Amino acid sequence: MLKIGEFAWLGQVTVETLRHYDRLGLLIPAHLDPLTDYRYYALDQLPRLNRILALKDLGLSLEDIARMLDNNIEAGEIRHILQAQQTELVRAVQASQQRLARVEARLKQIDQEGKMSEHEVLLKTVEAQWIASVRQTLSSWEQEVFGPTLSGLFDQVGEYLNRQNVKPVGPGMALYHADRLVQLSSQRGEPDIETALPIAGPMPGSDLITIRQMPRTQVAYTVHHGSFAGLFPAKQAVFAWVEANGYQHAGPICEVYLHFDDDRQANQDSPRHVTELQLPVTKA
Repeated sequence: MLKIGEFAWLGQVTVETLRHYDRLGLLIPAHLDPLTDYRYYALDQLPRLNRILALKDLGLSLEDIARMLDNNIEAGEIRHILQAQQTELVRAVQASQQRLARVEARLKQIDQEGKMSEHEVLLKTVEAQWIASVRQTLSSWEQEVFGPTLSGLFDQVGEYLNRQNVKPVGPGMALYHADRLVQLSSQRGEPDIETALPIAGPMPGSDLITIRQMPRTQVAYTVHHGSFAGLFPAKQAVFAWVEANGYQHAGPICEVYLHFDDDRQANQDSPRHVTELQLPVTKA
């Protein structure tokens, strides 16, 4: 018989580890002194300890290890446990590879621009949302044309909801439709814009107002604090991140107006505006 310390030394584990395995029923001492409660182990228990350590090295939980050490377990169940662990390890490797790609993309951006980007771009999932919207192709991106037209479109949606006694359930948003990302990133051509207010559920529309559900989607997003004139650099940061991280755009970029400064004098140039930019993406 070996004392617990001697057995721990042979197995290259700590005494506390052996005590823990005993409490779980994974490795029960060969003998327990009835007077001192001191644990003693036999040499023929070393193979079981080594198997526990080998399975633990695979990343398996002690609960799964206990099941696998059960003499009555079938080969199919062992295979199922190992396949589940294989899936989890593949997922972890993919997550690490994606994190590495983001680090490399940030290093590349710093090399190109000589500094960190002012806009942090992240990924998230946006849940499905019903909206009331109006869509129109504008004549120009110029602010003196674009700003008043956008404001007028929001007024149309808001007035329609008021007549229907329906209140928006979140901040307004503007969606910019384009077949190609370059159309959005260059702001060339005529902007195809949809202004929308989120609503609780379906309701009747009109010849002008469309009621539809935006699908659940993954988006690359950033938050911009300040005037609307500063939104273009923020969009460029999102587009650059998408390209650098191996994604492609999968829908219209969306401006969500989290806070709109109502100061009419400040108008478009207010530093107190808070806008979230969302670009639906899929892995390229």
